[in-house]
Amino acid sequence: MSKSNLFQNFESLSAKAWKQKIQFELKGKDFNDHLVWNSIEGIDVKPFYHSDTYSKAPQIQHNASDWKIGHSIYVNSIEKSNIHALELIDNGVESLHFILPNETISVEGLLKNIDTSEVSIYFEPLFLSEKLIEKLQTFSLKNKASFYTLQDPIGNLARSGNWFKNLKTDLHTLKKTISLGDNLKGVISVDLGLFQNAGGSMIQQLAYALAHANEYLNLFDGNSINSVVFKVSIGSNYFFEIAKLQALRVLWQSLTKDYGLSIDCHILTQPSKRNKTIYDYNINMLRTTTECMSAILGSSDTIINMPYDHLFHKDNEFGNRLSRNQLLILKKESYFDAVSNPTQGTYYIETLTEKLAQKSLDLFKDLEKQGGFLKLLKDGMVQRKLKEHAQKEQRMFDDGTEGLLGTHFQQNSLDKMKSDLELYPFIKQQGRKTLIEPIIPRRISEEIEQKRLKDE
Repeated sequence: MSKSNLFQNFESLSAKAWKQKIQFELKGKDFNDHLVWNSIEGIDVKPFYHSDTYSKAPQIQHNASDWKIGHSIYVNSIEKSNIHALELIDNGVESLHFILPNETISVEGLLKNIDTSEVSIYFEPLFLSEKLIEKLQTFSLKNKASFYTLQDPIGNLARSGNWFKNLKTDLHTLKKTISLGDNLKGVISVDLGLFQNAGGSMIQQLAYALAHANEYLNLFDGNSINSVVFKVSIGSNYFFEIAKLQALRVLWQSLTKDYGLSIDCHILTQPSKRNKTIYDYNINMLRTTTECMSAILGSSDTIINMPYDHLFHKDNEFGNRLSRNQLLILKKESYFDAVSNPTQGTYYIETLTEKLAQKSLDLFKDLEKQGGFLKLLKDGMVQRKLKEHAQKEQRMFDDGTEGLLGTHFQQNSLDKMKSDLELYPFIKQQGRKTLIEPIIPRRISEEIEQKRLKDE
């Protein structure tokens, strides 16, 4: 039998016919009460999706098979960081994310013997500096290479409560670096992960990120911006997280189109810290595996996995190797790089994408009517709304509606962690003066873990 005739003997059923059949099997029970559930995002999820009731989602202009395996390096020593980077490349890493604590970096020394035509490079400075961008621009022109530089003064304000220096100086410096780094792939980034790890909903993450990026488009000439790197944290709601990433591309495409611009939406993805635990920590590997799968299917450009012991162990080869191997297995053995658009035609995911995009767009428009992201951040509205959703989510875990295996459910009473903590895994309180209330990331299991540690 030829493939074209494979389904000839099967009658095609309409959505109405399927629903009638399901209703019959329910024996009088209400379809909506028993089979439709409402997500925390306010989206009703149906038991089946059919082409009859499906409106085609916007096409995403991205090849999902092009994702790269990334790794972060905090640059304490130029020489050691370069050696580490070369070892990582030898072991399958395709993209490097350098976190820079100061501007004394030697670009030549850090990138020595690294083939920048093959390895994607991200620089994330913990400061704003024209000098750094000039160094990167010079190296870029000399070596015919290009990099992403992740600069985000508004994000620093949101995260720390303060500007790097002050509003005027920070925005002036950023504007200068845009023109100085015209050969770089991009010099601006926006961090959705901050909102996710603070307990924000997916709709809040998308709307706040869009409003955040819109501040830069309003402040600077959009024609001079090559791309914006969106740093995204992925949680455990598998299909919704796929749809979240795709909705981000749809929203950015829509926003830049309204400006008459063509600015690349580049997505750098990591698993969320919010659902990670110190007890039964091996389960973190299961969590990060499915989160990386969502990141791939959702169309990330680079994925940096999180080691299972990231919360409580110092950076170590064993944890890094396992996290790297998770991505290598997904790419080399599970063929997660073999299909350019693996979710196309999946009515469920495309419907979620459409609904998340529309709800986020509505919230974005409301934010803009109220004065924009920066104003609402200074007023404390953004922080307040994030807290409200985080508390709602926390109540669901505390009352058992949701839960984390090994922490809320099926605790191992013999599991002891006090003597294994190399790092403090909880929120650190710092007494300092801030202009605004900072957005504080908080893991969902912190309170339970603190009690268990005390009781050991």
